[in-house]
Amino acid sequence: MHNYIFDWLRGQGFTVTTSTYLQLIILLVAALILAFLIDYIVKRLLRRVSVYIARSTKTRFDDILISNRLPAKVAHAFPLIFLAAASHYIFSDYSYIVTASDKLFKILGILLTLFIVKAILHSVRDFLKGLPKYKNKPIYSYIQVFMIVAWLLAAFSMFATLTGVSFYKFLTGLGAASAIIILVFRDSILGFVASIQVTVNDMVRIGDWITFEKYGADGDVIEITLATVKVQNWDKTITTIPTYALISDSFKNWRGMSASGGRRIKRSVIIKASTIHFLTEEDLRKMEKIQLITDYIKRRDEEITNHNEAHDIDRSVMINGRNQTNFGVFRKYLQTYIEKHSAIHKNMTLMVRQLEQTPHGIPLEIYAFSKDQRWENYEYIMGDIFDHVYAAVRYFDLEIYEMNWREQLP
Repeated sequence: MHNYIFDWLRGQGFTVTTSTYLQLIILLVAALILAFLIDYIVKRLLRRVSVYIARSTKTRFDDILISNRLPAKVAHAFPLIFLAAASHYIFSDYSYIVTASDKLFKILGILLTLFIVKAILHSVRDFLKGLPKYKNKPIYSYIQVFMIVAWLLAAFSMFATLTGVSFYKFLTGLGAASAIIILVFRDSILGFVASIQVTVNDMVRIGDWITFEKYGADGDVIEITLATVKVQNWDKTITTIPTYALISDSFKNWRGMSASGGRRIKRSVIIKASTIHFLTEEDLRKMEKIQLITDYIKRRDEEITNHNEAHDIDRSVMINGRNQTNFGVFRKYLQTYIEKHSAIHKNMTLMVRQLEQTPHGIPLEIYAFSKDQRWENYEYIMGDIFDHVYAAVRYFDLEIYEMNWREQLP
């Protein structure tokens, strides 16, 4: 072929030098055209075969391989092999060009192998994400680790190819530069270690609601990668947290609340201590009309009366003996009200308790769990309960502490 093209060019009147260069150009163009045709034909052939195989099997993995264009990437290997072989023929008289082209095609082969590995790893990631067992696992973090290792090996292989140094000797020489490598890839190494610990200890999953005050994060985890964790906050902003911060700093994961079936309500009202007093017979008869505590007041009144009579208590002074207070009856009323509330989880902790006195009054705290964990519904339930609390206070001759403007002055 060489001689035929060269002789034909010489017959057209070209000089020896011009005929030589034109011959190389013609052969290069012909090789490139053939490589393009090989790539086109093999790509279409592999595409048809892979689609046929994917349709005839039940597994999803082959479909994912096709969607990640693995057949197309594999098809590029055939024209690359052809060009590598053709270069030896085209530049047979130029040994230095053959040597350079060999290095070029080896580097291109390494890059192509890298892209094929990347397509396979991404296919594995997409396949595992579709399985319930791995749905909330940080698969992407491990894919990133494999890709970093693959890129490093590829870079070392290409450098070894260009310099002519053996790959193993090149790796041995990197020992002295290990400190620099660790410094450059510090975040990736820390992220990798953190990803393993987070997964093994099941600290965070995709979809978990976490609160990380240091980074201003309060929302759902939407992505866990090797270096970062992305949190979509409730205001729809995105906060990015370093993965290693999950094991070095403290954060709150609300998954336990979600799994429990209830969401905690823990809020108090402050009652003025000056409004608390013993209840007279007239007060008791009035409060008996409140249906939630009618039976309680009657039963309690009977117990107290029997006790006082048995101990010959002088009832002319209220402090003597046992008596009911408006604060205690109000506490019992709230306890009964919460127990009968349809939105409160009855199988979880439920109580109305008196807290330690403050300079402003005595806090009365409601501690319970709502059945509905959704934020907007939870806030509505809690608001509905405390609307009732604020309105019910006056029926027990109690007052809620309210700071007036004079108290706020320095």
